[in-house]
Amino acid sequence: MRKIVLVAAIAGAALSLAACSEATEEAAGDTADSAMADAEANADAAGAVVEDAAAEAGAAVDAAGEATDEAGTEIEADVQDESKTEAAAD
Repeated sequence: MRKIVLVAAIAGAALSLAACSEATEEAAGDTADSAMADAEANADAAGAVVEDAAAEAGAAVDAAGEATDEAGTEIEADVQDESKTEAAAD
């Protein structure tokens, strides 16, 4: 009789443990999915910031190039004693 009660108790404990493990697995899966979604959203946001910074840097480089061209034209005009239009045409 004692063995039957012991086997029944062990079986009940095993079933309880299995049910708990399923719930734990589902919760862990949900947590992993949520973390992956958060990481994806953060990566998208970081990508947008990088793209904006690259666009601003490109615009700054373009502006610096134009300023350099204008300065070179002014210097050439002064050195060769001609107008900026004439210097730019050279």
